[in-house]
Amino acid sequence: MRASRSCFVMLPLGLIACGPSSSDDDSNGGGDAGVDARPIVGDGDGGGATTRHCDQIDLLFVIDDSDSMSQEQANLAANFPGFVQVLEGFRTPAGAPIDYRLGVTTTGRDLRLVPPPPLPPIGARTQEGLDGALAYQPSCGMNRRWIERGDPNVTSTFACVANVGTDGPTVEMPLLMGAWAFTERMTDGTNTGFRRPDALLALVVLTDENDCSQTGADVPATDVGLCNESRPEVVSPTQIAATFDAVAGGRERWAVAAIAGPGPGVCESSFGRAAEATRVKTFVELAGDNGVFSSICAGDLSSGLAAALATFEDACAAIPID
Repeated sequence: MRASRSCFVMLPLGLIACGPSSSDDDSNGGGDAGVDARPIVGDGDGGGATTRHCDQIDLLFVIDDSDSMSQEQANLAANFPGFVQVLEGFRTPAGAPIDYRLGVTTTGRDLRLVPPPPLPPIGARTQEGLDGALAYQPSCGMNRRWIERGDPNVTSTFACVANVGTDGPTVEMPLLMGAWAFTERMTDGTNTGFRRPDALLALVVLTDENDCSQTGADVPATDVGLCNESRPEVVSPTQIAATFDAVAGGRERWAVAAIAGPGPGVCESSFGRAAEATRVKTFVELAGDNGVFSSICAGDLSSGLAAALATFEDACAAIPID
């Protein structure tokens, strides 16, 4: 896991990368003024700089849609114009804009909250989630389940679709839902077309709770806010990382940025309270240099989004030549 890179300037309305400016037009609003337009390159094996072939990023946001997340979702939407501005400034070795796709899913899956044994499952409550499906909102101007470079109004469309609401399941499973977006929801055709085999697979996790990813449809009510990792249904971060290795074609071909509770214990900010996301931190650590963890209690998401983009740019530059 890398430390946050500091080549971004934080502004009240977003984030802008340091470095030479570009005069290219921005079809999605804003412009590239002040945006880092350095070519994506890496060190070759033969002693000199060798350009890499990463010119695509498939970027998935996994957003907590539980009842404590309204302020965080609003802050994400407020900071996304700066995020897009920097993303628009990424350039391939040939000087072309990076070919990006953006998708959104949530931390929730369909489940039944049941009393723990030996109590009978009387009064079990059903909660519905996206199960890793990419959120699709035609009312936001979407004509597919993702947004990509060249679409009109990228910023406003993302702000609209990222407003996933706060009625989602109260047992958050960001790690498994991120994995399901590229496995189960590809197998059943829901997310078909989003993932490209040559693209860097990038994941942004935004949550104020710990992950409690599990395969069982019946979830003990005691797992709300306190995950019992000893149960066999709970999937380890190591298993999730192995799934991403298989999907992406190797650990060097995917990256993750988490904005969550850093611990120790509970942190507090103007957003409210956030539990320590121990399992999310473990997952980020498994990504090595392709992982970065930022605090959701920083009071503003701009620094976390800047760290995410810096990490993704470096990860794309370091993908080995085939």
